[in-house]
Amino acid sequence: MLSRRDFLYRCGGAAVAAGMLGAFAEQAAPRPNIVWIYSDDHAQNAVSAYGGRLASVAPTPNIDRIAREGMIFRNSFVTNSLCGPCRAVVLTGLHSHLNGFRDNSDKFDGSQQTFPKLLQAAGYQTAVFGKWHLISEPTGFDQWAVLPGQGVYYNPEFLTPDGKREEQGYVTDVIMDKALHWLKDERDTDKPFMLMVQNKAPHREWEPGPKHLTTYDNVTFPEPETLFDDYATRGRPAHEQDMSIEKTMTLDSDLKMWTNENKEKNPSWKRTYGRLDEEQRKAWDAAYSPKIEAYEKAHLEGKDLVRWKYQRFLQDYMNCVASVDDNVGRMLDYLAESGLDKNTVVFYSSDQSFYLGEHGWFDKRFIYEESLRTPLVARWPGTIAPGSECAALVQNLDCAETFLNLAGVSVPGNMQGRSLVPLMRGETPPDWRGSVYYHYYEGVEKVHKVFKHDGVRTARYKLADFYTIGEREFYDLEKDPHELNNVYATPEYAEQVKTLEKELDRLRALYQVPPGDLVPG
Repeated sequence: MLSRRDFLYRCGGAAVAAGMLGAFAEQAAPRPNIVWIYSDDHAQNAVSAYGGRLASVAPTPNIDRIAREGMIFRNSFVTNSLCGPCRAVVLTGLHSHLNGFRDNSDKFDGSQQTFPKLLQAAGYQTAVFGKWHLISEPTGFDQWAVLPGQGVYYNPEFLTPDGKREEQGYVTDVIMDKALHWLKDERDTDKPFMLMVQNKAPHREWEPGPKHLTTYDNVTFPEPETLFDDYATRGRPAHEQDMSIEKTMTLDSDLKMWTNENKEKNPSWKRTYGRLDEEQRKAWDAAYSPKIEAYEKAHLEGKDLVRWKYQRFLQDYMNCVASVDDNVGRMLDYLAESGLDKNTVVFYSSDQSFYLGEHGWFDKRFIYEESLRTPLVARWPGTIAPGSECAALVQNLDCAETFLNLAGVSVPGNMQGRSLVPLMRGETPPDWRGSVYYHYYEGVEKVHKVFKHDGVRTARYKLADFYTIGEREFYDLEKDPHELNNVYATPEYAEQVKTLEKELDRLRALYQVPPGDLVPG
């Protein structure tokens, strides 16, 4: 009996056979759908699949399910640890200085090349729901509904092609409602799709949803070893930042300790509580009134107050994460029920990671590990081996290239990242990068007062250049994983420092960093 290949060769020769086999292959393996679930400030340490200190007390079973059924990227990093810039990098595959969105005051140029436009041109349907944070309207999407600016947690407004609309409910639930409605009722089922589901949570001010207002009330979260870091070997940046739990985190807007005496006059109380409907207010009061009463009776100060603030912060933060995880489960369940899971690649990630008390901080911005890293897990049935782990150095710079590669679309030569598809297949290219480049642009004049800096991280070492003040830091991550000991001027590291300084220069040239972006003063 003739094989299909032999039959085709006899009928029409090599050219016909090649073309017909390609057509058969396309029918047998249609281009995969892509679901990108993206959160805001979700620390890698707050995803239990990564096994951090919170894994046993605050698990994320649905995000973990993606890792268990797919791949976890152990060394996933960002290029610029800030909300808008990370999103612009994902869309363009370009570093901030080339896509034009260096910090959150910039406006994204929606006319530039982005992966959604390229997917559209290749026959994909594209949609985005949730946080956008790029000021300009989305382009390259067949359907979109995005939060204005940061958005709000309760009863949020959405910008749509038809104008602004307010929705009742909790923002994380509403975003997934929109995404699932589009999947079920609005998309063209004859086309493959790329769906971006982008959460506001768990961004500051960490307002939990009705289902999880008290989920972690009785949990004591392990403290990080560096909660009371004194920055002994570090310079001005660590000492002069304004992102500490002790000094910066507020009792009212951050921790919701609005007393009866101050709440009516407090703008943050009006901003949060004023959006709640009657049922939401009852649930909120039931959850927070006992906390406020306990706080007022405790009369805490000094380190006791810092420890208490840390626990309250983690309660609200992880309550927000719990809603995110619930909704990841809703998406996974629908994909399974509909049969879409068999040909859909699902990613979960965050625009960047977040300090959960490490170094005494919250927020992000620095090149230090807790904000440089970001969670990234992916599931691709039939291709990614379940339970896979990838140790290669990857970045959000690689997302656009990966999505295009998955869709069979050529990656434009001007994009600066690399497709993760080979890694997802279990193959690490021999020329895979040995270092990543980072550049934070906002500066001390902006919120949290973090100096501009860039730097390089390899598998073992890290060099940070706070170029506006002429300070550099160097860390041996193998011996000093918490980055407590800056050894830039230590003689025994002189050769390693020199090597990374050359690597930093190479990366600046490779990624076309304008010299004007590195001006001191």
